[in-house]
Amino acid sequence: MEVKNLLSKPVWQMTGEEFIFLNRHALQENEVRTVQPVADKEKKYVYGIGGIARLFGCSIPTANRIKKSGRIDRAITQIGRKIIVDADMALELAGRKSGGRR
Repeated sequence: MEVKNLLSKPVWQMTGEEFIFLNRHALQENEVRTVQPVADKEKKYVYGIGGIARLFGCSIPTANRIKKSGRIDRAITQIGRKIIVDADMALELAGRKSGGRR
């Protein structure tokens, strides 16, 4: 049986054998995908000055100084008053995470 032909065939027209074959094929493909390591992990974000303070473990005034210093500007997206910070990039830019350039 060819998978391409079965994929274009409506389910109500399939025999039980065809349906089971297609289901097993899909499960095998899914197993192959889950075995491969995830190359790009999810990004973590913190929000606002409070988020920066929690990220760096400092006070709100110190978080304001960090933001105003410009050192983590590449990690910050600001729209109006809303501040979104890419946590991993901010830590790298500040020199608190190994593997990043200073």
